[in-house]
Amino acid sequence: MKTQSHSAVQPPYSLLAELTHRCPLHCPYCSNPIEMAKEAKELSTEEWRRVLSEAAELGVVEVHFSGGEPLFRDDLEALISHAAGLEMYVNLITSGIGLTAEKAIRLKEAGLANVQVSFQAAEAKLSDRIGGYKAFEKKREAVTAVKQAELHLSLNVVLHRMNLDQVGEIIQLAEELGAERLELANTQYYNWALLNREKLLPSRDQIERASAVYEAAIARLKRKMEIIWVIPDYYASAPKPCMGGWGAIGLTVAPNGTALPCPTAGIIKELSFENVRESSLEFIWYESESFNCFRGEESMPKACLSCDFRQQDGGGCRCQAFALTGDAYAVDPVCQWAPEHHLIEKAVQEANSKSVESSSPLIYRRYSQERSAIERLLKK
Repeated sequence: MKTQSHSAVQPPYSLLAELTHRCPLHCPYCSNPIEMAKEAKELSTEEWRRVLSEAAELGVVEVHFSGGEPLFRDDLEALISHAAGLEMYVNLITSGIGLTAEKAIRLKEAGLANVQVSFQAAEAKLSDRIGGYKAFEKKREAVTAVKQAELHLSLNVVLHRMNLDQVGEIIQLAEELGAERLELANTQYYNWALLNREKLLPSRDQIERASAVYEAAIARLKRKMEIIWVIPDYYASAPKPCMGGWGAIGLTVAPNGTALPCPTAGIIKELSFENVRESSLEFIWYESESFNCFRGEESMPKACLSCDFRQQDGGGCRCQAFALTGDAYAVDPVCQWAPEHHLIEKAVQEANSKSVESSSPLIYRRYSQERSAIERLLKK
């Protein structure tokens, strides 16, 4: 594996700080790993403070506190305050469970700038079914708390076969709640989502109908609300680049301290990722083999090097290549010229020939300590 010089690598722009894998929801598309970090393995408050300080020194200007559910951490307010003191823009990515009006005000006073609340559907019955927990009304209460605290509000809805036909209602809900930004992110199939792909992958007709609704909303809302629309890779004409490039604009630190060049990179078992308990962020970003192994065109699969689209898709997604072929160095199967493209074609064919009712049951994300943790969170 190669290691690029400091001059060839730009400093990171953002940090995704996954504080915990604990979560009140059990979403079957969750991007958290199948083997989630236990609470006892999570970084301590002081360790996270050091990580944030090193990130700021490295050049990071924005931090996204995520999980799981970051509100499970009793030190969230302290960590937000530390990040804000380092002059980083602070965003909270949350299910909203446990976010009271009082807590929202405290977090804003600590330095929080934006809150991104996830919704699973446009109405309670389907939302609660997808999340495996009666959370819809609690989410609405959390949004009210965010608005009362005068924080910026974003909504995120992961789309899939079960809720894609509600796109119009979801956009209407975001309008009613006063969201400034709405992310309509079709499921990307890693980890739990890959386990549930048969149940979640939408049909082509669903994608086309939802795309038309999105286009109409964009024309109608104009500058009133920003709407982001991302179709599943499986229906794209070419693979998408890896989140701006592998180890190019941001990094993720998992709850146990593992540093990753993208949130799902941990699935690649043929790589060894450094831990912030043992290495500095500066070393990890510039010198580590894991962050350097897929940087630059020369790291692309050989078949991609002569492709006219290599500048657009960056050779595709290494995590997807591994998830579908077991080889992170393979051509992303989404590419129409990939040797393993038949894997995508087969999945799409099945999604367009089978009904949801006839497919396998959902496999819900589970974490053994979650029930007692949820009860503690709601009592805070």
